[in-house]
Order: sequence, then structure tokens, then C-alpha cells
Amino acid sequence: MGAGKLNNALTVANGDRGPDRLRAGHAVRGAMVAAALGAMLAVSGCNTEQVLIHGAVVNQDQIDLVPVGSSREQVLLSLGTPSTTGSFGTEIFYYISQRKSRTFAWQQPKVVDQRVLAVYFDEEQLVSRVADYGLQDGKVFDFISRTTPTAGRDLTFLGHILFGGAPRPNLGL
Repeated sequence: MGAGKLNNALTVANGDRGPDRLRAGHAVRGAMVAAALGAMLAVSGCNTEQVLIHGAVVNQDQIDLVPVGSSREQVLLSLGTPSTTGSFGTEIFYYISQRKSRTFAWQQPKVVDQRVLAVYFDEEQLVSRVADYGLQDGKVFDFISRTTPTAGRDLTFLGHILFGGAPRPNLGL
């Protein structure tokens, strides 16, 4: 018997199929790599930041479309329907938004930013002032005029929206 036939006979007798066994080893290794990649993707999917936005999202370009002196209709066309309105004396449109974030899907979202865009109207239903209220260092802050507003009729409403809780009635005591 020649050397080649002897090797083939030994291979068949030992149950070794040669190239087929190599293919099976590659398939197992490939399956292990695929499983490892799948596990990595599953774990990385849990560790992505999710941002949740609620309410009216108004950008600076939209705010620029409603300068002082604009009509009520122009405000509605530019900014849309307000989240709520106030009518203490003169009419006010409030556009309220809140941005929350969470790192993991099972976490409760945390408030990252809250904004209240207030559009004030005069007696002729023209814009008299625009204010973009939010929180800065824990205080209500107007991001347009860069000031903290003094106490007034809308501050209680804004405090209610931004800080939560019921507004306190002014009993005059």
C-alpha cells in the first residue's frame, strides 16, 4: 500500500473526515463570534441616552418671526396654537416645553430643561413683549432679556409650571 492510501485508510478508521472537520470548526467559531457580537449589541442597546421632548418646541427662528407689534394672527401662524393662555388683564400665550433624559431604558427620565415662551399682547391684540422663561441656577430666568423677572401675575403661573405645586392665592393679608 502506498503512503497516500495508508493515510486515507487511517483517517477513515479514526473517524476523521479531513476537510469536513475543518468546515465544522469554522462554523462553530463563526457561531461563537456571531453570538458574542449579538450580546455586545444587546448590552450596548441598553446604554444609549434617550431624550424625551414634550410640548411646544419653539426655536429662535420662530421667535424672531413675532417681534413686538406683531398681530395675534401672525403669532398663531408662526408659533402655532399655544399650550395655554392667560387672560389676567391682557391676553398672554404660553408655549410650554419640557425635555427629559435617561441613560437606561428602565430608568425614570430626569428633567433636563423646561421652557415657557410667553407672548404678551396689549389692548389692541398686538405683541407687547416676548419672554422665554426657563430655569437657570434654580431660578426662573428670561432667556431673551437675560433677566430674572420680578414678582408679578404671571410669575405664579410660571412657578407652577416650572417648579410644580399649586399656585398660592394672594389673600391680601
